[in-house]
Amino acid sequence: QVRLEESGGGLVQAGGSLRLSCAASGRTSSPYAMGWFRQAPGKEREFVASIEWSGSGTYYATSVKGRFTISRDNAKNTVYLQMNSLKPEDTAVYSCAATTSAQYWRENEYMYWGQGTQVTVSS
Repeated sequence: QVRLEESGGGLVQAGGSLRLSCAASGRTSSPYAMGWFRQAPGKEREFVASIEWSGSGTYYATSVKGRFTISRDNAKNTVYLQMNSLKPEDTAVYSCAATTSAQYWRENEYMYWGQGTQVTVSS
């Protein structure tokens, strides 16, 4: 069992930046890939970014590529999402998730999820 807890959300103006953190606890010895997903009001959850265990492989949604950066510190069991040049359409609840699957760009491959943190971008 892996527990995930997100932090770092908040209210920011368009063009601003936020850094989200996701701390993992529990059975963290397995090589988990980690992902960030988001869900805006009235919309389905969508993939944002993911990173494999060593950090050498990453995937990004087209909508955030060039603005967001995912990274991880395995010594701290923490994954980060640096979000720059934020837009009002980035407003959503951001959740992190963990998977042992090699297909870590697929949402349905993730078995552990955090509760999420709200990100609100004002225009």
